[in-house]
Amino acid sequence: MPDYHKQLIPGHYYHIISHAVGNEKLFRIDDNYRFSLQRYQKHVYPVVDTFAYCLMPNHLHFLVRVKDFNTIARHFSEKKYNKEFHPEIVSDFIMERFSNWLNSYTKAFNKMFNRKGALFIDYLRRVEVEESTQYTSTIFYIHKNAVHHKYCNKIEDWKWSSYQLMLSHAKTWICKDEILEWFGGIELYKQFHQQPIVPKNAVILE
Repeated sequence: MPDYHKQLIPGHYYHIISHAVGNEKLFRIDDNYRFSLQRYQKHVYPVVDTFAYCLMPNHLHFLVRVKDFNTIARHFSEKKYNKEFHPEIVSDFIMERFSNWLNSYTKAFNKMFNRKGALFIDYLRRVEVEESTQYTSTIFYIHKNAVHHKYCNKIEDWKWSSYQLMLSHAKTWICKDEILEWFGGIELYKQFHQQPIVPKNAVILE
C-alpha cells in the first residue's frame, strides 16, 4: 500500500504518485506537460534516477531510484551552502526537491489560467519497489496507465510517458540503457508492453 510518510533512502526504488485536488486538471494543454517535465528535471533529476513516468490530465506516476548519499550531499551543498548536511535529513531534502517541482509548476499553472490555491493533493504517495518482479510490473503499470484510464487506445499513442523515449535513439534523461538491458533489449521491451490492458471500470464477462 502507498505510504505518505515513507522515508526515501539512497539507492532504494520508489513508485511516486500524485493527484490533482478534487476534479481539477493538472494539465490543460501540451505546454503544461512539457513545462512540468522541465521543472522535474530542474528540481528532482539531480537527486534521483528516473526509470519510467506517465503524466495524465489529473494524476502522474514516476518510478525512481534515489541517488547515492554522496551525490545527494553534493547537491545539498549547492542548494544550501550555509547549512550542515547529515544523514538524518536526506529524506526530507529529497521530499523538498519534489515539493519544489510541484510548487513551481502550480505557481506557473495558476498564473497561466488565472486561478488560485493548491493544484496537487497534500501528500506525495510513494511505494517502495523491493522485488525484481515488482520493478518490472511497475514499469508496465506506469506505461499502461493512460490506456487503463481510457485516455488512449494503445501505450504508444500516449506521448506524455517514457515509453517512447525508450525507443528513441536520442539522448534522454531517463535511464534508458538500464531499462532496455533489464528487459533484454528493445524488442523484448516492446513485446512485454503488448500485454492485454483492461480499462478502468470495465465489466469482465466470463
